[in-house]
Formats: sequence, C-alpha cells, structure tokens
Amino acid sequence: MDAEHWDRFGALHTRIEQELAKALQQHHRLGLSEYRALARLADSEDGELRMQELADLIGLNQSSVSRLASRLESSGLTRRDLCPDDRRGVYSVITDEGREMRSRARPTYDSALRTALDAAAEDGLLGPLVKSLRS
Repeated sequence: MDAEHWDRFGALHTRIEQELAKALQQHHRLGLSEYRALARLADSEDGELRMQELADLIGLNQSSVSRLASRLESSGLTRRDLCPDDRRGVYSVITDEGREMRSRARPTYDSALRTALDAAAEDGLLGPLVKSLRS
C-alpha cells in the first residue's frame, strides 16, 4: 500500500466515523466510543473487561478510557469492579441497562454504516476501496 492509498483509507475512515457518531448521538444520545465500549463488553465472555484491555480494543489510551468508563457508569450503563486476584486490576462491567442500550443502538449503527459505505462507494476515489472492503 502506498501513501495515496493510505490517504484514501484515512478519508474513508474519517467519513464513516463521522456518520456513525452523528447517528448514534442523534438517535440515542450516545457517543461512538461509548457504543464501542458497550459492544465490546456485551460481546465479552462475562460482560466484563479489564480497563486496559477495553482501552486496547476500542483504541483509547488509559486516561481516555477512564473518563469514558466514568461517563458510562454515571449513565448506569456499566459499573466498575475490582479484580479479586489483583486489587490493582479494575474491570468495567456492562449492566442490564447497558445491554439494552447496545441492543437499541445496534440497528442504528449498522444502518449508518451501510448508508455511509453506500455513499462512499459512489465516490470516484473511494469507491474501489469500498468495493474491496465489501468483497
């Protein structure tokens, strides 16, 4: 992959992220990182992840994931729990309300993703990239 292709990929990524964020905020008053955190937690084996693992999975640093976890907790969508084996280890645990929010927001996320990809597919520069992603 050369610089030109990488730049196109970056443009596509930015466009998609903006559409996803706008749709989630508009319909659910939920940020994109918040949705992704809920999705990762809901999909995890026990509905919980160590904070560092969650940070890695959604592409945030430790400080940002701590603020994110605080917002989710304030909304009742998650709670924190201490690791029983290592008191320094902190888990983020999805609540029933968090699972419900993720379930309500999932169709919005999926629809916004499809719509954004369809629009990008019509773009002369981004269309071939979208086609390769969909195949």
